[in-house]
Amino acid sequence: MTSETFPLTAAKTVLRNLREPQLIELAVQRGEGRLASTGALTMTTGIHTGRSPTDKFTVRDASTEDQIWWDNNKPMQAAHFDTIYADFQKAIVGKDLFVQDLYAGADSRQQIKGRIVTEFAWHALFIRHMLRRPEVAALANFAPDVTVVNLPSFKADPARHGSRPGSETVIAINFAKKLILIGGSEYAGETKKSVFTYLNFTLPAKGVMPMHCSANVGHGGDSAVFFGLSGTGKTTLSADPKRILLGDDEHGWSNDGIFNFEGGCYAKTIRLSKDAEPQIWDASNRFGTVLENVILKEGTHEPDFDNGKLTENTRSCYPLEFIANASKTGTATHPKNIVMLCADAFGVMPPIAKLSPSQAMYHFLSGYTAKVAGTEKGMKGNEVSATFSTCFGAPFMPRHPSVYGNLLRDLIAKHR
Repeated sequence: MTSETFPLTAAKTVLRNLREPQLIELAVQRGEGRLASTGALTMTTGIHTGRSPTDKFTVRDASTEDQIWWDNNKPMQAAHFDTIYADFQKAIVGKDLFVQDLYAGADSRQQIKGRIVTEFAWHALFIRHMLRRPEVAALANFAPDVTVVNLPSFKADPARHGSRPGSETVIAINFAKKLILIGGSEYAGETKKSVFTYLNFTLPAKGVMPMHCSANVGHGGDSAVFFGLSGTGKTTLSADPKRILLGDDEHGWSNDGIFNFEGGCYAKTIRLSKDAEPQIWDASNRFGTVLENVILKEGTHEPDFDNGKLTENTRSCYPLEFIANASKTGTATHPKNIVMLCADAFGVMPPIAKLSPSQAMYHFLSGYTAKVAGTEKGMKGNEVSATFSTCFGAPFMPRHPSVYGNLLRDLIAKHR
């Protein structure tokens, strides 16, 4: 069976839905990465050690003209996308490709089916951790709602492809064709965020609020969400051993409650310690975990979580079941508490403040925060810069902020 939106007949081999041990073995055999002494698979991502939002484009056509927030999303002509598509088809000739058929969304009423095509075995392992794995029986007639193709070896030609001048990287999204093409970046987070961008576009039309947040729930059923940009503490704060972890990055809020989009966690590991974050430490030091841009100590192969030589944005990717108190269902009731993480590095905000609903809406739409080093390409060392990232996730919000703001306002009012 071939992908409905991106045929794979030109590839040398297509390896579908391999399990974790198979992908790890192939990644090592193919020289993609090395095993740490802890059993984790360590990878480096070349020049891209974070997302590259300046290389992300959305096809502008009749279906998106009035739906996309063009002040925030770069337009691409349909003809340029078609050229990238044709060149991607040429690029897969003779290649080994890995396909993972996965769900995004723990709530079966809201979830989508994603087909992820990757050039690297470790990218397939990464996304297998990050999304939700169907039962084997569900794979026989799997029909994807969206297809993502990630070819790091592909080099974009700005003159030919309409991509960013001076860059060989491109992330091209075609909502009408339900297809996302990623070329020129080895950073695995691009695949994850592309799936969420698709959800952030499609869910509001169903009355569901997509949120860039972590979430946990008390044993009495009281759930909480933590909004914030990448690197501001969502993973750390949600990993409370006294509460049940729902997820660390992306959730939806419907009239039935909140639900995790993901099946795994993607934790920052720079200066990770067992004393400060024991659950993340334990999950990061076991077989199956993917460590991204974490240096191994010479002679021992022990992960050096204090070493930021490659980037401050070192990451650990692992399935939710590596966290002992993770939710089995990925769903919870309407949140009792909403926390907005400003990561204010300039002393503008008080350390903590309780907001009224109107104040909460103001801060959600303004999205004042600080970009911390490493989460986006070009930020290094101890750099920090103030930013206003509306909805605490502007880089992956295709619709106008008012769409998300109105959904949040109504949900806060309805569910108090």
